Amino acid sequence: MIALHQMKIIQIDITNACVNKCSNCTRLIGHHRKPFFMDFETFKQAVDSLVEFPGMVGTIGGEPLLHPEFEKFARYLERRIPDKKRRGLWSTIPKQYSARYGELIKEVYGNLYLNDHSIDAILHQPVLVAAKDAVPDPVKMWSLIDNCWVQTYWSATITPKGAFFCEVAAAFDMLFDGPGGWPVTPGWWKREPGEFTEQKERWCPRCGCAIPLPRRKSTEEVDDVSQGNLGELTRIESPKVRRQRIALFSGECMPEDWNPHPNWYMSEVEEEAQYRKRIADRLGGEGDPEQTS
Repeated sequence: MIALHQMKIIQIDITNACVNKCSNCTRLIGHHRKPFFMDFETFKQAVDSLVEFPGMVGTIGGEPLLHPEFEKFARYLERRIPDKKRRGLWSTIPKQYSARYGELIKEVYGNLYLNDHSIDAILHQPVLVAAKDAVPDPVKMWSLIDNCWVQTYWSATITPKGAFFCEVAAAFDMLFDGPGGWPVTPGWWKREPGEFTEQKERWCPRCGCAIPLPRRKSTEEVDDVSQGNLGELTRIESPKVRRQRIALFSGECMPEDWNPHPNWYMSEVEEEAQYRKRIADRLGGEGDPEQTS
């Protein structure tokens, strides 16, 4: 794992409400329970804590545009992080919001990561297949976790419950009523891997991101779940479980040469280019938006 100050991005999770019901969402949205909406004071505290962070400050969800105070949040981020290149947005750009927020987005955000998960080429890792259920050998399990692509290539994050070393760990904490993260104070992002232990030991064994598991098309709207996490989803009365939009883990793992970094999942360059342009066109302008899972 890497130190938080080495990360290129730290996210602020302003909501987990979303227009999609994707398979194996890394935000653990999947319509398992009622969504949250970060309040403005918490957002201000989050942004203020990252003013000195050298990398990008991201706004993410769920779908951030569903937040009723999105414009207010964006303008505050703009004031506190003057360098446009350090401001990022992760969004599906829902069509009903493109006219309302298009110009605002282009003014405020120097980095747009646009993905509406509408094509079958997008594959998602089985987040809810617990590492401890898939890999019985604890030595091997922790070796895989310590080299997890999410923590290495993605980001730490801030939710209404505090700061976390990993955005997926933060999502688990929110979904399963965890104790919350670190206090959101200036410099919290200077932590080294040795300071992640409590969060890592609580959530990583319940997460499948680091484990070589078959991925599922995001458009299927089905979550792969191992037995232990299914019990927790049942406890919180997940509507997705009630609707039987889950698949119980079969025990199948991938070969040793499995690619541990599934960010680049498009099989055809032309298909990807057309897909990205279709979403960008909702903003009514030119550009080369990037894409995230």
